[in-house]
Amino acid sequence: MSSDPWGRVDETGTVYVRTADGEREVGSWQAGSPDEALAYFQRKYDGLVVEIGLLERRVRTTDLSSKDATAAIDHLRSTVTGAHAVGDLAALEARLDKLVGQVEERREKRKAERAKAGDEARTAKEQLVAEAEQLAESEQWRVAGERLRSLVDTWKGLPRLDRKSDDELWHRFSHARSVFSKRRKAHFASLDAQRDDARRVKEKLAVEAESLASSTEWAATAARYRELMADWKAAGRAQRESEDELWNRFRGAQDVFFAARSEVFAERDAEQGANLAVKEGLAAEAEKLLPISDLKSARAAFRSLNERWEAVGHVPRDARPQVEGRMHAVERALQDAEESEWRRTNPEARARAEGLTGALRAAVDKLSAQIETARSAGNTARADKLTRELEGRQALLDQALKGLEEFGG
Repeated sequence: MSSDPWGRVDETGTVYVRTADGEREVGSWQAGSPDEALAYFQRKYDGLVVEIGLLERRVRTTDLSSKDATAAIDHLRSTVTGAHAVGDLAALEARLDKLVGQVEERREKRKAERAKAGDEARTAKEQLVAEAEQLAESEQWRVAGERLRSLVDTWKGLPRLDRKSDDELWHRFSHARSVFSKRRKAHFASLDAQRDDARRVKEKLAVEAESLASSTEWAATAARYRELMADWKAAGRAQRESEDELWNRFRGAQDVFFAARSEVFAERDAEQGANLAVKEGLAAEAEKLLPISDLKSARAAFRSLNERWEAVGHVPRDARPQVEGRMHAVERALQDAEESEWRRTNPEARARAEGLTGALRAAVDKLSAQIETARSAGNTARADKLTRELEGRQALLDQALKGLEEFGG
């Protein structure tokens, strides 16, 4: 018979393990010596030690879930309880008990972390909702619109709350965005309506101006043209295409009338020469407004200069194109600045420009990939054809990117 502190082999080859409850039969050994039998069942015990050590390491160093860890512990415990092995099985039970405590401690820690993260996410989302509801009433259309898009991205990066709370906050957040979007659309729709109204008014003014072009009632007609010019300025701007066409008609009709009047009053050439000197001075003052850095003050200054300009009277016919061209160049710069401001505050136009740019960029990327595939396959003809197509798409993309720069990005 052979034995060690944790087990023994009797004369029949039966192997026993010693436990706190007494000896328990774990197997039988007939193939060799009793020492070999004990060594065999001790190796089985060593295997259990390794399994428990591996589980301890997984619990300590990985994100093994509490549920999976508990299941693994229970499995090992049942294995140890009925193990056909020789060794300190009570020590293994103690290690498993300790591991249960560690798993429970980690479960509570994770529970607390989830609760903390949930509270932080709730606070963050409530702050996003509060800011979105404040932005919903803003009239800074471009800035507020960009900020709302940024808030959406921030929201997407936050963890979800319980379904009811998350849905309620999202409903408020989404409603605030909808309110802003409707107000913004209404604002720009109103601007479009105002420009359309301005177009209709200016069409009538152009028709009347053209009807007066052949008049010989010099004083009355000139006075009426000044009234028409005041009405023109008060009407506001129409869409740019219509504005330019109507202005050419309106101004052309006046030019016809005043040219005829100038011929009749040729004796006033001296007076008109003095007018030319004054208008050249006004043109020089107007040119000092360029380049435009403060649109509002430049517009006011030009309006004042233009009123003085209109009050001066006509200049010699041959000098008029040059001096008026100088003033018109300044006026065109102001109009361009106004148009740029309009484009910068028009999110719909920006969105269209971004969509076109994105589509063209995707097409360029796709063609580039197809060219690479064709060259790799040795299909030079197809690669050359695709390269010519890519050049066209790249040109369109470059043009679209230049257009997008006008929106500041």
